[in-house]
Amino acid sequence: MGNKIVVPFGSQHIALPEPVSFLFDTKNEIITNVKVDVGYVHRGIEKAAITKFEFTNVSYLLTRICGFCSITHAGGYHHGIEKLLDVEAPKRAEYIRLIITELDRIHSHLLANAHVAEVAGYENLFMQGVKDREIVMDLLENITGNRIQYDIYTIGGVRRDISKETAEYIKKQLLKLKDKVLKVYDFYDTDYTFGLKTKGISYISLDDAKKYNVVGPIARASGLATDARAEFDYLPYDEVGFEIQTRTEGDVWARNIVRQMEVIHSIDLILRAIDNLPEGDIKVKYKGRPKGETFVRVEAPRGECFYYLKGNGTKVLERVRVRVPTYSNIPILKELFVGEKYSDAQPIVLSFDPCMSCTAR
Repeated sequence: MGNKIVVPFGSQHIALPEPVSFLFDTKNEIITNVKVDVGYVHRGIEKAAITKFEFTNVSYLLTRICGFCSITHAGGYHHGIEKLLDVEAPKRAEYIRLIITELDRIHSHLLANAHVAEVAGYENLFMQGVKDREIVMDLLENITGNRIQYDIYTIGGVRRDISKETAEYIKKQLLKLKDKVLKVYDFYDTDYTFGLKTKGISYISLDDAKKYNVVGPIARASGLATDARAEFDYLPYDEVGFEIQTRTEGDVWARNIVRQMEVIHSIDLILRAIDNLPEGDIKVKYKGRPKGETFVRVEAPRGECFYYLKGNGTKVLERVRVRVPTYSNIPILKELFVGEKYSDAQPIVLSFDPCMSCTAR
């Protein structure tokens, strides 16, 4: 008959302090069925954006959807508003936006991988990831004045410039970080025990990745070469040599490896952007109020983030709609648990780096 147990997982679990609840049916510690509840927190941000704020201030609200990818939400909103207002930000501003966006991606990926290492039994590797992340947080604070909520985007450009001294400091710190990240990458790639705990677990085939429309590192770890940075011209990624990073193994290990590869690539992108930072203004003036509708697709650390905006020529927008990457990845995550050991539930869910703060907006 076997030993059948129903096990709750989240939101008070130490590995998943997020407002999501999984209920596992297990038989002899193998998961046989999963129920997921991602909807018991709702902050009403989209409604507030069209009732409580003028379009010039909506960004302050939307960037607080999530602390880790606030710059992505700022980008999605401002690129959309600039399309409605027919405003083109200066090239220097676009490069600064790219630099901050990639710094944000680095600190998000480092923490995501550190969490997977922690639940796999590598507490020291978790601490190393958090320590390395501090280099990035220091750079973000140096450039924007904040460690998390940067608020550097503004309609028509950015609020702060990067001085020559700051540019040199960024290069120096990133080169130091790259050496540290390469060592950790080598560990992920070659450590036998870490491989035993992560390889072959929660496998996603390329066909399933396409079928479920997964996004971000989850898709790219299964060989699905999709990335908004390559597919949509919202920042000058082509000018700094962006390349999509993929693996084909499709398991927990591959998701960690892809994120580590993207960290290294993001460092290279920022260094190139710094070396080729255009001269000129950091913002332009705009006039008018948004009228019409548009959409923007930008790449958050967790995958594609979709923004739909509609204006009617007044100070308050008519519609703001946000689809975040975690929302796209939850359906296949539920399926992956079935047939796996309950002891592997933690690395499985954390390999997806779920953000319920974004999803339950």
